[in-house]
Amino acid sequence: MKIIDLTCQKRPVKLKRPFKTALRHVTEIDVVDVHIQLEDGLAGLGSASSTWQITGESLEGIVAAVKGPIRGALLNKSIFHLRKISEGVEKSCAANTSAKAAVDIALHDAYCKAYGIPLYGFLGGKTNSLETDMTVSIDEPEIMYEAAQKRVAEGFNVLKIKVGNDQKLDLRRIEKVRSAVGDDVLLRLDANQGWSGKQAVEIIHLLEREKMGIELVEQPVPVDDLEGLKFVRERVSTPVMADESVFSPRDAFRLVKNGAVDLLNIKLMKCGGVRRAWQIADMCEAAGVQCMIGSMMESIVSVTAASHLAAAHPNITYYDLDAPLWMADEKMKGGMRFEGNAVELPDVPGIGFYN
Repeated sequence: MKIIDLTCQKRPVKLKRPFKTALRHVTEIDVVDVHIQLEDGLAGLGSASSTWQITGESLEGIVAAVKGPIRGALLNKSIFHLRKISEGVEKSCAANTSAKAAVDIALHDAYCKAYGIPLYGFLGGKTNSLETDMTVSIDEPEIMYEAAQKRVAEGFNVLKIKVGNDQKLDLRRIEKVRSAVGDDVLLRLDANQGWSGKQAVEIIHLLEREKMGIELVEQPVPVDDLEGLKFVRERVSTPVMADESVFSPRDAFRLVKNGAVDLLNIKLMKCGGVRRAWQIADMCEAAGVQCMIGSMMESIVSVTAASHLAAAHPNITYYDLDAPLWMADEKMKGGMRFEGNAVELPDVPGIGFYN
């Protein structure tokens, strides 16, 4: 069954509230939906979002890559040769991981529709129910206090707290959030590269002495500071997770081999799609390093695909899938469903969208 067409559609999606990290301040995201058409009428859907600060891709760049070299790598190919096509997409151009992820998601959606199974079933079928954390944006401590209370009232018992732009203020933020939610809520910290190695060790030691109940610390140091990650990991008890430092299976191998991390955060937009994400999770499983599935600020389409992956892979044990809950005007029909912190995937062919 041949792929006869590939098209792109750009759309902006506004957020309910600003998403703030040490790297950026977002009120609206730019999304590119990718549609793959098969000769029998079946179609596959994928999407990507532009994140300059992480992948370096613009909306225009994503569209150019999809309509240019990536389109040329898959037109007139049989969808039943999914792996070979996916490898062709990967080799069609350098970098452009978000563009490749959008197409890879659409390929997997079309392939699973052709066989009449949901993506999580094709990947192994561990479950179709997950629980996600919820992010609290970096802000003044009093604002984060109120935000944390609201998110817990909405049903979330794991919060991901954004920090990283001011060491002393970060400590006040964390203390304020802990005082807002009590001791029964797990707190994850995400510094988004905002600390040096020494700063991270000092802050984490303080949090450990004060028994602040921090489950893990994500990307404490700059993206290319592998030695810094290792420096922190060897000096604290709290697990250290890499995020921006891992784009590819090769990155993951280097981090694991050097003992630089306890955990890895996999995102489809960083690694180029479902196939490469699975490779990272597999390799980490062999090394005894558990993984989180996360996302940028993305549309429900790509986060749903990431959820299918997480639902199937046994080594993905941490879930950060709240991005669709930040969207104010998401128009897509179908996909993952939320009830409090519970995520459920539809038991229908593909990733589960019907428009």
